[in-house]
Amino acid sequence: MKDSNELILGNILKLTRSSEKKFKQGNFKGAIDDKMKANAILKSKSCDEKIIEKYREELSRLYSSKFDLIFDHKLKIDEIKRNQIVKMLEQKSKEKLKSLDYKGAIKAFRRAEKYFSN
Repeated sequence: MKDSNELILGNILKLTRSSEKKFKQGNFKGAIDDKMKANAILKSKSCDEKIIEKYREELSRLYSSKFDLIFDHKLKIDEIKRNQIVKMLEQKSKEKLKSLDYKGAIKAFRRAEKYFSN
């Protein structure tokens, strides 16, 4: 079980890093595809709390910034409000994806992940 959890976490982290690289290169469609795959793995029943917690730590490392307004906002809101914001941003990302606005979709999805991270 431990090996399968490490394999799942490795796949999620690999997809997340790949998405970040593609985003920085301007390949927004590839970036959103990788993020959606990682998100699908995260929401599957094979992911437990340990995997999600390690994923959050990785997101914190990826998105750490000296001037992070989302981090400041997260300190002022409770968990319920944070989850509402994440769901709203994920929905916005799906809507943008339907209209083939890949850049807008990945930006909304990344913003949702920032609220999800530690």
